[in-house]
Amino acid sequence: MTTEPDHEIVVIGAGPGGIAAGVLLKRAGIEEFTILERAGEVGGSWRDNSYPGISVDVPALVYQYSFARKADWPTAFPTGAEVQAYHRDVARRFGLYRHLRFHTEIVREVWDEEHRRWALHTADNEIITARFVISAVGAFLRPKPDGINGLDDFTGMVQRPAGWDHALDLAGKRVAVVGTGASSVQLTPAIAPAVAHLDVYQRTPVWCMAKPDLRVPRWFQAALRVPGVAAALRGMMLLGLEPIARLVTIMPLAVAKPMMAAFDSLAKRAYRRYLRRIIDDPETAAALTPDYGPMAKRVTLSAGYPAVFNRDNVGLVADDIERFTEQGILACDGTERKYDVIVLATGYEMYTDPESYVEGAVVGRDGFDLGRFFGAHGVQTYEGVAVPGLPNRWMLVGPYTMADIGWHGMVETTASHAIRAIMEARRRHASTVEVSEQAHAAHHAEIRRRGRVLRYYVETQNQGTRTYYRNSHGDVAYFRPAGALETRWRGRHFPFTDYHFDADNGNPRPRE
Repeated sequence: MTTEPDHEIVVIGAGPGGIAAGVLLKRAGIEEFTILERAGEVGGSWRDNSYPGISVDVPALVYQYSFARKADWPTAFPTGAEVQAYHRDVARRFGLYRHLRFHTEIVREVWDEEHRRWALHTADNEIITARFVISAVGAFLRPKPDGINGLDDFTGMVQRPAGWDHALDLAGKRVAVVGTGASSVQLTPAIAPAVAHLDVYQRTPVWCMAKPDLRVPRWFQAALRVPGVAAALRGMMLLGLEPIARLVTIMPLAVAKPMMAAFDSLAKRAYRRYLRRIIDDPETAAALTPDYGPMAKRVTLSAGYPAVFNRDNVGLVADDIERFTEQGILACDGTERKYDVIVLATGYEMYTDPESYVEGAVVGRDGFDLGRFFGAHGVQTYEGVAVPGLPNRWMLVGPYTMADIGWHGMVETTASHAIRAIMEARRRHASTVEVSEQAHAAHHAEIRRRGRVLRYYVETQNQGTRTYYRNSHGDVAYFRPAGALETRWRGRHFPFTDYHFDADNGNPRPRE
């Protein structure tokens, strides 16, 4: 076995994070890298999800890279196809396709201490070696198992938002949509006019606000083309949110509790009135009203979701599902309804779930197992990107990462952190760079301390709410309790003393 790795740097995944890493590596003057992608195109979730009605739920102005600003979005909230075209265009414009290797799925990563490199095992039983690894695997890892018995008994067609079969014509069919998350909120009003009948199976009501998806006038597009205008507008948005984020991290719980309770109470009353104005049937409006606060679960945006239940061919089923049957769905109240198509909009396994990190999938120094560590101690990272025991490896979408308005800003921050560490290792001629256990522990303690208000709100004030904000350990690991500007600064200015840089002298650094 040669001592030189196949690649100096491997990026795993070609979604928004992988694209950001590739572009920032090139801008740092690094050309020797490879991006491994399990599918046949870039884009990640935006490639996989093309269901009817899919669009962004944050404004396009903040849902793009700072190094590839786009001024001519036709609407304020672009469609999924427009976002995917943007990702392909960025990859082409910055010459990433020559760095890409498609149809290469990494199923296991093992650190080779002797040669100080990673052995990346593919689904095709190939081993690819790399000095440095940047894991750009996204937030939405795998569609969740439906958890309901009998799906194999159903003789009709099954659709899923990820991998939507556009050849299946829904016109005139009886359709059930299981779930009321973001994908259901978007696709339900999109398919309702075509189907004969549509039932939405709701386990938990969602907060759904009207999406102001206005056309972007040409004069505004022209203004955004002026250098610095788009950056200034985005900066003002982040600057406006920064004091709120800071306040949440320092507010005493004794002060926060009554404020949060009052906020939830006012929001619930306002939302009940909002639904009653939109929905004709009072019982349906009541069933769609959440009993939890608006920040405990993802708030969805849709111009047509609540009003779709005014259609004669659309119904809401708020009873739990007992099982799928040969011809449809049996609810827990004993009612069986027959369908031609069932759409499983039941969500994804998330990067914040300890169970998403399979034991044996990432094994580092001295047998350190990332899945076993997260399972025993809870998900945790240094600055959202690094874990002690995993030298020369960073993740772009890690626990306690989200502090930005959109994913692109977030992955730019985490990719900048990883590349800064790699550049310093190259400058020092170090073969390994690994975050120290002390720095990791200190950062996680800070995260826990600063996140106490958010944790109380999700875990206690809205206890029992089904939300991916809270994982199976009860940790609210989706958000980073910090503002976007602070997080960006720290991603670009973290102290190098928080890392160990070791030269390749044949003497491995002892564990702390």
